[in-house]
Amino acid sequence: MFETLSHLTLQQYWWIIISLLGAILVFLMFVQGGQTLLFSLGKSDDEKTLLINVLGSKWGLTFTTLVTFGGAFFASFPLFYSTSFGGAYWVWMIILLAFVLQAFGFEFHKKPNNLFGDKTYELFLFINGFIGTIFIGTAVATFFTGSPFSVNSLNLSQWETPWHGLELALNIHNITLGLTVFFLARTLALLYFLLTVNNENIEKRIHKQLLFNAIPFVLFFLIFVIWLLIRSGFAVNPMSGEVFMLQHKYLLNLLEMPLILIFFIIGVLLVLFGIIISLLKINNKGIWFSATGTILTVFSLLIIAGFNNTAYYPSTFDLQSSLTIMNSSSSHFTLKVMSYVSLTIPFVIAYIWYAWRELTKK
Repeated sequence: MFETLSHLTLQQYWWIIISLLGAILVFLMFVQGGQTLLFSLGKSDDEKTLLINVLGSKWGLTFTTLVTFGGAFFASFPLFYSTSFGGAYWVWMIILLAFVLQAFGFEFHKKPNNLFGDKTYELFLFINGFIGTIFIGTAVATFFTGSPFSVNSLNLSQWETPWHGLELALNIHNITLGLTVFFLARTLALLYFLLTVNNENIEKRIHKQLLFNAIPFVLFFLIFVIWLLIRSGFAVNPMSGEVFMLQHKYLLNLLEMPLILIFFIIGVLLVLFGIIISLLKINNKGIWFSATGTILTVFSLLIIAGFNNTAYYPSTFDLQSSLTIMNSSSSHFTLKVMSYVSLTIPFVIAYIWYAWRELTKK
């Protein structure tokens, strides 16, 4: 089946899988968003415990998807993995630490005689929700804004600043996406709480917080997307592999890939529709519309970052060191073998859905 596919086709196939996993991960980060709302929605220990229990049945799915996303990236595009994880060291270490704190928070929050007390572990959950969303959003933004690294002829990469990724947080465009992900995660969490939590007092706070979080989410999202569509992008000459700057590159990518443009528009509309019907109290199932819209929107953005002769991990230090799906992937044989393994993905998705339903019942 996969033997007849060219190396380029397999590279594109795996970028689609990476984009889908990344999109699902962003949706599942509603768990992180919910953790940042514990103190504003839960005014008593019982209310906070209720919210933590609701999120606690889902946090494993987020973490598993994150690990799967990272593992798939490592196996299919190892040069990105070594360049980003080895270069932007502090960014990924901070994200890793945040997820370690999350595990402690859920595991020990209500353990008898826990060492630090409930509030400490609730703070751990808040830190994970705050740092995890903003830093992951900031890291993904570098797919469009670039990072200061170089790659030599032996495919050995080097970060060209002493800050090892922390300087990326000084880029306003990066921070804009980080804040977009942060407020999106909080908005999705509120929609999820609206569906799953049966508590009149909490429900009143949910509707109030939904407006306060949906507005900045839409604002930061519009700033990021408009800026993205009018800025120059990192284009690749398909014949020579030369990387050069092209005005409105990402807008051109959408226009030249109409199916992706349709996905993007439908995704944005679904996110907004889920928020609006929840704000107007028409339906409490807005999470499913906004979740589907989130996946379609993020998937579309990741596709235009790597498809249509675009450098998905551009270098601001040396344009020709920029990574593309062609120059950073595994060998044809490795991608072919991995592609057979990828046929199990529908079963994994089915398991996630089954686990979601079973955990929700309890």
